[in-house]
Amino acid sequence: VQLVESGGGLVQPGGSLRLSCAASGFTFSSYAMSWYRQAPGKERERVAAIASAGGSTNYANSVKGRFTCSRDNSKNTVYLQMNSLKPEDTAVYYCKALMLDSWGQGTQVTVSS
Repeated sequence: VQLVESGGGLVQPGGSLRLSCAASGFTFSSYAMSWYRQAPGKERERVAAIASAGGSTNYANSVKGRFTCSRDNSKNTVYLQMNSLKPEDTAVYYCKALMLDSWGQGTQVTVSS
């Protein structure tokens, strides 16, 4: 199992970023996927999840209405569109297949003016 996150960076409050996670080593289309984040000194938390076929999503209350999770099973890739970013969204973001115990290296998102 390999998961490679990308798309992070430095953005001003109110800005947007789109994260990508390229997956390999398993049958991507058979697994629900999720996005987690971990801020300095805090526990890792799940912020979004998407069903294997992409028809169902759910979000943490802290990001609901601002983040959108999607996937392209033809590209073995899951995305996280993040809008109206806040300083408290600053964290390392990871993707994960919900039933597999593997993590990528993560991608840093910093929201600061």
